[in-house]
Amino acid sequence: MRILLLGSTGFLGGHTAEQLRALPGVRLLVGGRSAAADVPFDLTAGPGLLAEALHAASPSVVVNCAGAVAGSAVHLTDINARGPAALCEALRDAAPGARLVHLGSAAEYGPTAPGSPVAESAATRPLSPYGATKLAGTVAVNSSGLDAVVLRVFNPVGPGAPAAGLPGRLAGELRRAGDEGAVQVGDLSAHRDFVDARDVADAAVRAATAAGPLPPVLNIGSGRATAVRELADSLVRVAGFRGRLEQTGDGSARSPAVSWQCADIAAARAALDWRPERTLDDSLTALWESSAPAGAAR
Repeated sequence: MRILLLGSTGFLGGHTAEQLRALPGVRLLVGGRSAAADVPFDLTAGPGLLAEALHAASPSVVVNCAGAVAGSAVHLTDINARGPAALCEALRDAAPGARLVHLGSAAEYGPTAPGSPVAESAATRPLSPYGATKLAGTVAVNSSGLDAVVLRVFNPVGPGAPAAGLPGRLAGELRRAGDEGAVQVGDLSAHRDFVDARDVADAAVRAATAAGPLPPVLNIGSGRATAVRELADSLVRVAGFRGRLEQTGDGSARSPAVSWQCADIAAARAALDWRPERTLDDSLTALWESSAPAGAAR
């Protein structure tokens, strides 16, 4: 099986690449703009150029972990909306029989009812350019006519988590603060569904290798809503930090508007025989260890 992976240098893509490389019978091809990529591939290029690259790679599966979480609305649109649309058009031309596994985002849902896990059938009402562009990418994939599935990922955490999200940012600030002192954080009142990036990668691998068609969208989360304050306190404990967290300001603009999110993961269990294997403590411990500078004590 020839699998073309896009976004392998990112947080989720890196974990997905590691698991795909360990899979017997898989020839992994990494696509990207880097000189080290097996397949030159730029999602901002036109469908014609992408089709040429796909013709040469001849993949049986494409896993798209590429995406932008920050930047201008134009940048987010180029990567998260136009990119998947161009990819689907190129696949229809060059590899119409290939499966596409595309990573979406829980931000596509927008506000959800507190206390009720959100299923894939729920209304999508994104509040941010990020969520809107990710939803546009999902629509492009679902309407492509390809053998395709969107894995709608909730809040990934774990080793290598970037500073663009609270867990990665807080780990970095705790490292810089040392054992004591104060670390400032924003609003911690929201509840989120935190899922280990390695479990997300496992879901992507299962979707890539599953027999038969899959549902158009599958939620990938822990199935549990965790107070952001609980996550922060747990990371402080894992880090052995003896200082204090100072909550200042409102934090993310999404926090007051999207106060509670939790994934209903029954469909992913049924379609992929998938369930998260790692606890939040597992994820935070691995995140803290991965945040240590090379050669430093962990």
